[in-house]
Amino acid sequence: MKFKQLSPDLAVSQQIQLEDISVLAQDGFRSIICNRPDGEGPDQPAFSEVEQEAARFGIEARCLPAAPDNVTDTHAAAFKLLMAELPKPVLGYCRTGRRSTSMWALSRAGEEAPSKLLEAASQAGYDLGALAPRLEEKSDRR
Repeated sequence: MKFKQLSPDLAVSQQIQLEDISVLAQDGFRSIICNRPDGEGPDQPAFSEVEQEAARFGIEARCLPAAPDNVTDTHAAAFKLLMAELPKPVLGYCRTGRRSTSMWALSRAGEEAPSKLLEAASQAGYDLGALAPRLEEKSDRR
């Protein structure tokens, strides 16, 4: 399993499997945020299974699902709250990591320059160019 670092407190990845959770614990992750709805694909365990396995390793797990290409400002606000309350470091995951990256960027908009957020996403392999107008709008509201 590969994860990509977005910030000191957050990395993202594609869909994790139950056997990945012990590795995440060894890598020092203390929390997991699932951004994928249950049943989206045949390759994914149910979130309840992820949550149960994470608990075995002392990792907190939360689910904040979003449909592909449908990350809303409500998702971003909820992601920001989760990042504030969960023990760090956190791993966010979805099918490819893009939804998790989008939620992170939108949750940081207004606090960090849009160019910095887009660059961090790009360095992790995610093109969030389509989100640039939303990031700029949130930045302008500061």
